[in-house]
Amino acid sequence: MAKILEDISRTFSEYLLLPNLTTEQCIPTNVSLKTPLTKFKKGEEPKYSLNIPFVSAIMQSVSGEKMAIALAREGGLSFIFGSQSIESQAEMVRNVKKHKAGFVRSDSNVKTGTKLKDVVELVKRTGHSTVTITDDGTARGRLLGLVTDKDYRISKADLDDEINKYMTPIEKLVCAKKGITLSEANDIIWENKINCLPIVDDEGRLAYLVFRKDYEERKNNPNSLLDAEKRYIVGAGINTRDYETRIPALVEAGVDVLCIDSSDGYSVWQKNTIDFVRAKYGNDVKIGAGNVVDAEGFRYLAEAGADFIKVGVGGGSICITREQKGIGRGQASALIDVVNARNEYFKETGIYIPVCSDGGIVHDYHITLALAFGADFVMMGRYFARFDESPTRVVKMGNNYVKEYWGEGSNRAKNWQRYDLGEDKEKLSFEEGVDSYIPYAGPLKDNMQVTISKIKSTMCNCGSITIEELHQKARLTLVSNISIQEGSAHDVILKELDKKL
Repeated sequence: MAKILEDISRTFSEYLLLPNLTTEQCIPTNVSLKTPLTKFKKGEEPKYSLNIPFVSAIMQSVSGEKMAIALAREGGLSFIFGSQSIESQAEMVRNVKKHKAGFVRSDSNVKTGTKLKDVVELVKRTGHSTVTITDDGTARGRLLGLVTDKDYRISKADLDDEINKYMTPIEKLVCAKKGITLSEANDIIWENKINCLPIVDDEGRLAYLVFRKDYEERKNNPNSLLDAEKRYIVGAGINTRDYETRIPALVEAGVDVLCIDSSDGYSVWQKNTIDFVRAKYGNDVKIGAGNVVDAEGFRYLAEAGADFIKVGVGGGSICITREQKGIGRGQASALIDVVNARNEYFKETGIYIPVCSDGGIVHDYHITLALAFGADFVMMGRYFARFDESPTRVVKMGNNYVKEYWGEGSNRAKNWQRYDLGEDKEKLSFEEGVDSYIPYAGPLKDNMQVTISKIKSTMCNCGSITIEELHQKARLTLVSNISIQEGSAHDVILKELDKKL
């Protein structure tokens, strides 16, 4: 006989937080949203943490390189979608790692004697206005000079001239030695009124470039999620089919964290994928797994070696898995079950595995509820798809602007690898996601600041100034439909509605 759970499958909208004592410390400026991204042993620090508990969904309509840069700038992480060629996904990862400033590895380099027309073509192709001239034309060659697009006028210059005619030679460049701190490098830039500072080793070989423009970016975005070389941290989604070729390409491109993208993570295919990573890279490459909805699924992926585990089946706004297949679980119930299993696993092993709540978020306060239930961070698709930085088009519908938004289970995405059951098939036999529109919301930064303000304010009401403290102190209560109605504006005529009347 089938095992039947007596408990009702609950959603976030069925719960409210109860306020705790708000002390003098509980003010939004004191709240830290830093949270672990990858597993760690008790008493140790995780290799990767998030500065805000947000990651963007592994979706074509959500997570491209622009989203990855914008979200990392705010302290979160994007998992660049994997339903594309290995080459194009690796290139997106590479572009994100190159974008961040700090100590930048130069990728616009030429040999001495190169024609100006070739340099102009290089600038056009890369979008980088600064080109280094090295003895071998590589980013590690001996530095001979530097040229920018301000050193020549295309309309006046002879494009067959050698670049030596226009470059600033090494003798006239202000350079610094490898080993200098970023703060010291910025001081040199400002003292010498230059825009670019080459960093060279003891043999005069180029190591990095530091740019003036990046100083302001770092100053204006102190929460940015950066690696040891001050580059943005970026993730990438993978599947359980071509991982033996996709993962090495992504690692070579500089990816920081991988995540298996699947509607059902409780499968041997995910274990096989994790086994491959551990055999080839040990613990150096971090990989998340999922999605699961119960303790059994969590335990399976935890023992398989996952670095974090995603929770949620069928709760996304564009997901119709429950409707099509009758499989899934209310997000609140799934999260409660998995978090309890995570806590038990931590007691048994001393290993803390972060939990990601994926799906079921309709309102901003649902994010705080997910954290209160014990999630370490949330993955969102619809939330991020609304912004300028998502890869989709802005479309005008009537008097409103919308953005396209489609699920990975839709025929448009054709991402059948996400629903892998070990069969060979070229296309989805039925859809588990829809193709839709969502209201356009503008830039990510402005919207996220509002969301973060709400989360911090709610945490203060709960007497907590860290996510870990919220896990311990949060109190939640079930609510009825009538109490939900009571919590909205009622028995009044709203001024906005009055104007329309």
